[in-house]
Amino acid sequence: MTDVAFYHLQRSPLEDALPKLLEKTLVAGKRAVVLAGSTERVEALAAHLWIYRPDSWLPHGTAVDGSPEDQPVWLTERDENPNGAAFLFLTDGADSPSVAAFERCFDLFDGNDPAAVAAARGRWQARKAEGHAVTYWQQGERGGWERKA
Repeated sequence: MTDVAFYHLQRSPLEDALPKLLEKTLVAGKRAVVLAGSTERVEALAAHLWIYRPDSWLPHGTAVDGSPEDQPVWLTERDENPNGAAFLFLTDGADSPSVAAFERCFDLFDGNDPAAVAAARGRWQARKAEGHAVTYWQQGERGGWERKA
């Protein structure tokens, strides 16, 4: 059983939330796969991870970079785990039939997009039906995460 956490983005975009969660992943000594919706989105997120904060560096790679086994964070548009990650991050409405192969899964979705919210509800129901432990986190007024029922 995988711990699946749904992150309802309301106050900040994925580009602000994802790096913070990836930083915590690395501090915990874990590797991550970030599954995005397209090759272009993968490369945009990878470029953003180089500049998201001037005083920080988050090691990551993509198929363009190669050597996934050397990358603690792997960004991809394919359902794969070439870096032996324990954590899976689903973005852009991406889904994976391989959720059970990970220790944790983070499903980040745009709470300001009704279609994205509806799709996340569907993924929530599917994860529950698969027997995973699911939690729901929503951004509060100040942008911090609040666990909801």
